[in-house]
Order: sequence, then structure tokens, then C-alpha cells
Amino acid sequence: MTQAQTPALSIRSVTRRFGAVTALDNVSFDMAAGEVVCLVGQSGCGKSTLLRVIAGVEDIDAGSVWLDGDMVTGPDVFVEPEDRNVGFMFQDYALFPHLSARQNILFGLRPLGRKAAGERADEVLSRLKIDGLADRYPHMLSGGEQQRVALARALAPQPHVLLMDEPFSNLDRRLRDAVRQETSSVLRALGTTAIIVTHDPEEALSLGDKVVLMHKGKVIETGTGDAIYSYPQTAYAAEFFSRVNRIPARRSGDWLDSPLGRFPAPCGSSGPVYLYVRPQAVKLNGSGIAARVTSRVLLGEIEEVGLSVDGMSEPLVMRTSARSGLDVGHTVQVSIEPDDVLVFSADEAARAALPRG
Repeated sequence: MTQAQTPALSIRSVTRRFGAVTALDNVSFDMAAGEVVCLVGQSGCGKSTLLRVIAGVEDIDAGSVWLDGDMVTGPDVFVEPEDRNVGFMFQDYALFPHLSARQNILFGLRPLGRKAAGERADEVLSRLKIDGLADRYPHMLSGGEQQRVALARALAPQPHVLLMDEPFSNLDRRLRDAVRQETSSVLRALGTTAIIVTHDPEEALSLGDKVVLMHKGKVIETGTGDAIYSYPQTAYAAEFFSRVNRIPARRSGDWLDSPLGRFPAPCGSSGPVYLYVRPQAVKLNGSGIAARVTSRVLLGEIEEVGLSVDGMSEPLVMRTSARSGLDVGHTVQVSIEPDDVLVFSADEAARAALPRG
């Protein structure tokens, strides 16, 4: 393997147990230098435990962790956290309250010496455009400003890998979107190799060059945001990244018969299946399946309509950016394009079902 091909970080069959609980279950993935990976999943799936393993503050029961081709955790090998050159940005930012923003950044640069550390601190303050915050203390900063200072402190030592644990969760939605975009731009401009932990599907899809979806300590799927959203390989991934309508269907020759009509059967499907259809794929037209409007809710830019369809135990949900003008009780006709249908076995759909909100 050439140096150019060596992953910046390689997680190989890592398992970590806490008593009877398996927090990490044979977890494996690689990331390239300069890549931003979003580690996503519900609370308790093992994301933060994996970050601690990479940082070296948590040991493992099996497997290995490699940084730039060197094993740092594995059989008879354990490199101390301070010797890994791994940066860690905490969810609560963990800024020292008695130090100014510049002093917080300087804290991690002590090995450089005073002059070099000062130059590096000033460089990163300028790069993140927070020079004006240098002499302010954490209590004088807004949430967004604290986040930027924490990011500057984590980036200043030029870590081999930067680990970020829910870095935007303490910000309100409007500020979160802006800071998230700024952070993404900074990481890519600097070529920083970073892992961002989040429980927010939208955040993972928008930020990561690669998305790693975890569930109950396992990696369920890995891929680009486009691939994992558009072509999920598991029912769990389909449900995690988007609300879906689950529609029962049965195979009849080369077709799947469902309450919403007949659709081509993919190769290998047999027995009862569920069609997964996202709400935005449900369309109104004049020649589809009859449905009765049961609800209509305005959600800002979009409108959500509940539709009762014969043969379905739950309402079919449609979302549209157009104002439908429908009233509860109206009868409409709906259709779905075959390309917008995902097919999973009934057993897999039952195991993967997430609570509906």
C-alpha cells in the first residue's frame, strides 16, 4: 500500500463492552486525509464511545485503530491520547472560563514555545475571522462565538484528525445552520480530516463527504450523503434519513400489488414486502388511486396532507411545497412513480421501524 493510499484513520473490527452492554459491535470503516465523515445515529448507538476510542480516552475489547498507517490501539498496543495528535471539540465547548479566547487557543499550543504559539493563535483567529473576540472571556461570548472559539482551539495544534461531538446542538436552528455552513467551509479550506458526531439526519447529509450510520453499536450503512439517502440498502437507513409511508404489498409474478397500485418487483423479492414511499413522492392527479383527505397541516414552506386509502391501516402522508387548497373530507386521486418506490421485506421493515413523529 502506498503512502497516498494509506487511510488517515482506519477503524478495524472494533468492539467495546460495558458489562452486558455492547457499545461498539465489530465496527469498521476507513477515512481518507481531508475527508469529513459524519457519524450519525440515535442517542445511545455508540457514536460518542467511538470518538473516545479514537481519541485514546477509551480502551477496546477487540479490534484495532490506525492513524496514518500506524496502530494506536490494538493487541498489545496503546498510544497515549497526548501522543496521537487527535483534536477533540466537545459538545459544551469546554472553554476555560478564566481565560480569554486567545488564551484558550494558546493553551493547547504550549509545546510550540511562546513566539510560535502566539503566531499560530493569531493565524487561526484570523482564519476563522474572530480576531475581534481575542480578548473576550467565554461569558462575554454568544453561543455561536463560543463555538467558533472552541473550533479555533481544536484546529490550532493542526491535529491529524479532528473529532467533533455534536458541535452545533447547543445553537438555535437559524444560528445552527449558519455556523454549520461556516464550519464546513473552514474544514474544507484547511483540508482538515474530521469526524462529526450528530443525531440529526439533515446535518449528516449536508456536512459529510461520507456518512456512517450506526444503530445499537453497529455500522448499518456507509456512503456519500446522496447515495445513502437516494439508494438506502436497509429499511433502517430509509426510515432514519426521511419520513416514509410503509405500504404493504405482495408479489404477483413480476409485479408487486399494493393498495396504491401495481409496481415492478425487484429481483430477489419474495413473500410479503413493504413499499417505502417518501411523502414528497406522493402526487395528486386525475387518474390515480382514490383517497380521502383526513388532515391538512401547514409546516411553513411545505404542506402536509393525510390521506385515507382503502387497504391501508394508517393514513398516507403527502408533503408538497404547493398549496393544495384541499379540505378535510375531499376525495382526490394519488399516484406514485415506480422510481420513487423502495422495497424491503416485511420482516426487515418490522425490525427497522422507528417511532413516528
